[in-house]
Amino acid sequence: MAESSIAKKLQEMLNEEKWTRATLGAYTVAQLKELDAIFAEAATARVLDEVKEVCEEHLSHAKNSVIALYLTGIIALSRQQLDDSNMLALINVFTENKKWNIVEYACLRILDHGEDRMALAKLAECYQADERFEELHAVWERYIRVDFEEADIVRLLAEQREKDGDLEAAVDWYRKALHRYINRGQYTTVKEIWAKLLQKSPDDIDFFLHVQRKIAKGIGEEKAASLLMDLYRIYRDREAWDTALDILKTVLSYDDRNQSLRKELIDCYSGKYSGHSHLEDYIRLSNLSQGYRAIHEAMADFEKHIAFDVGNFVYHRTWNIGRIADISGDEIVIDFAKKRGHRMSLKMAIESLSTLSREHIWVLKAIWSKEKLHDRIKGDIPWALKTIIKSFDNRTDLKHIKAELVPSVLTPGEWTGWSTQARGFLKKDSLFGNATDSIDVFVVRDRPLSFEEKVYNQFKAEKSFFARVAFVRDFIANGDPDNEYFAEMIGFFTGYLRSTGQVNELVMSSYLFLKELSALKGQQHLKNTLTVSFAELYKGIDDVITVHESIKDSTLRKAFLIDVKNVIPDWSDVYIKVFPYSLAQWMLDTLMAEGHVEKLKQMVVAIVENYRDHREAFIWVIKNLWEEPWVQELGLSYEKILITLVHILDITYKEIENHRDTTENRKINRQVHTLLFKDEALDKYLLDSGHDTIERVYTLLDDVKDLDPAIKLRIRKRIVEKFPDFKVSGDEEKAVVSRGLMVTSDKYTEKQKLLSQILDVEVPANQREIAYALSLGDLRENAEYKAAKEKQDELNAKVAKLKNEIERAQIFDRSTVSASKIGFGTQTILRNELSGEDELYVILGPWESDPAENIISYLSPLGKKLLNHKAGDKLSFVIHERKFQYVVKSVAVAKI
Repeated sequence: MAESSIAKKLQEMLNEEKWTRATLGAYTVAQLKELDAIFAEAATARVLDEVKEVCEEHLSHAKNSVIALYLTGIIALSRQQLDDSNMLALINVFTENKKWNIVEYACLRILDHGEDRMALAKLAECYQADERFEELHAVWERYIRVDFEEADIVRLLAEQREKDGDLEAAVDWYRKALHRYINRGQYTTVKEIWAKLLQKSPDDIDFFLHVQRKIAKGIGEEKAASLLMDLYRIYRDREAWDTALDILKTVLSYDDRNQSLRKELIDCYSGKYSGHSHLEDYIRLSNLSQGYRAIHEAMADFEKHIAFDVGNFVYHRTWNIGRIADISGDEIVIDFAKKRGHRMSLKMAIESLSTLSREHIWVLKAIWSKEKLHDRIKGDIPWALKTIIKSFDNRTDLKHIKAELVPSVLTPGEWTGWSTQARGFLKKDSLFGNATDSIDVFVVRDRPLSFEEKVYNQFKAEKSFFARVAFVRDFIANGDPDNEYFAEMIGFFTGYLRSTGQVNELVMSSYLFLKELSALKGQQHLKNTLTVSFAELYKGIDDVITVHESIKDSTLRKAFLIDVKNVIPDWSDVYIKVFPYSLAQWMLDTLMAEGHVEKLKQMVVAIVENYRDHREAFIWVIKNLWEEPWVQELGLSYEKILITLVHILDITYKEIENHRDTTENRKINRQVHTLLFKDEALDKYLLDSGHDTIERVYTLLDDVKDLDPAIKLRIRKRIVEKFPDFKVSGDEEKAVVSRGLMVTSDKYTEKQKLLSQILDVEVPANQREIAYALSLGDLRENAEYKAAKEKQDELNAKVAKLKNEIERAQIFDRSTVSASKIGFGTQTILRNELSGEDELYVILGPWESDPAENIISYLSPLGKKLLNHKAGDKLSFVIHERKFQYVVKSVAVAKI
């Protein structure tokens, strides 16, 4: 056999290697290529396990065998196993002997299977030894994408780009290096690169402010303050006072005891408010220059005072918006709308008034006409958002924005559409950002954000793990994954993999997400972040159901179960355990395909018997599996199933009334309603049953006190019609139809127009007819009056019928049509086995039904028989004593 010949050939090569004691210096790349050929031959013959076994046995007594090390290493790579120790040992052996051509070949073979940190490092060493610098730099660029902690190589790349005159690339590499040195806590190097970037890219203020926060947190606040002073001096010398003040305030937040900063602060304030009429007075009053006054208190005091100047606006909680008319000494004069020329001391003004900018939303409401403000806000949403957010310390959420606009500026109806567009701007516009502590609070940026920084800020502000997953997906789909922000976000997930102890949903999801990302084009290097295997993580799980249910991302939840099947030997038992909670059809299909029918049967029986604990699973099984032959083989009682559904209905009503898991219970309640009453399944069963069964089931149904009385009445009447002697207790309730009706949007619009026509045209016309008839007098002999009243009754009946149908109508979503089986919105070709002819039917609703055009309702007797059948199904049934026998030839989406 082929297996034996390959194994025999390999054994001969191993023996020859051992007997001849081939020296490492004698090995060539050609010999490694011969080993590759053996690997390919073994893979084709599917005997890799046999080859691996032969090599491992040989390594047990010849640990430096090149052949065995290479083949076992290549096999491990082909299977994407984490253990690369054999290839590493082989490469180290040839590196020590400076066989660079073989080292290069072996490394490239590893890299054929994806980026690998060790292989890239050895390949770089190889190119450096051979002085192949262009190739060395290319490998370095690949290496730092694999090793997020490597900083020295990043700096070397930056210096090389600087030497080449590529300033933009050099700055980009220096930024990456700075992030990495900060992570390593190497302040001396951080200071050197900070100075380099200040020299080459001083305008990137957002970068410096972001980085200084990392320095303060990771290295020390005093170090961050020292570096910020270098940045401050640049903007002070440019007289960019707002930016200089922001930097200085940050420094003071780290070091508020530094007296020398007071002079800098006064210089900045003097520059910013050089035209203010009371600048010197307010500096003196706030004691900015006095060391005994706490600096932050002095700053707050000065900024309160400086806001009071002639022409500025103020707010008083009683008198609303006013404008400063005059300031003389310690007295201030303010013109309020209803209190002009109001005088108060400056001290009282500062304590009782809030200063407002001219662009504050409250000021605009006071000085603009309502129409002007309405039109501007509705027509320029970004301007409106910036205005309102900046009005409240540049920190506002949508709830506050709504409070400012509705109903004073926009109607509730206008807000609905306006807010949808506003959310789009807040999410995508580069001038809007998020507060660092909340994803729901928005700020206005002085400088536009890059897409990468905006998503990164949203990621940092978000508290939910799985919402952060969504932000990373957005980043990698639309941004630059080589950006250091991406590396920081990835670090969030790798941190979970480094944690020790119990494996929870966050640890497992981090592994699954990193694995998902590593499968993307250009991101294969992220495989190196998977420092543990799925099998190792799975061993740390205490409760697999809890972990599965706690993974709140559908893609990761499915990936978890797929890995369970691929890695865990008893995966089928895990699937059986998890299925009642996941209710994923694909899991069922997988178990069926792998021949685990008996386990599935046991699972169904367990769900039915323990329906109280698995109510949603019980409903799913009845809805989706009841007609399956393997379920029918269980011989479960249909009567028991119906009784159980009625009991679940009763339980959910009671729990809803007691406010227990209301949302979940409403969902289950609706599902049971559909199963029992939508197609009158319970009605049909009872009418086909004996007296005892009817009495038993109906009594249980009648005891469900919150069930729609119309349903009870309908079933009761049908029972009495068939069994006139059947006695039931209770009062007769008025029947109210409450079942849904599938319709197309066109028909729904048509019915709405018809209703409007009747209500807006025909009813008023009828009312005029009645009024005219009444004017004729003597109603007993008034034919016009009688005719008008009969028309009124007819119109009322039409209106009631139309309103009822429209209320019940569920507009059909065309995008959900599937040609996998016959359903609403499909067309099918049936082979009539009785006549030998093909028949085409389009399945729609009662409103669209047109038998002459082969359009039938899904509620018609024939439509009901056809629903849910697939191509190839054979159908045989009787309608009104007429026999039908079909084969479904095809199912397609109808052109409607």
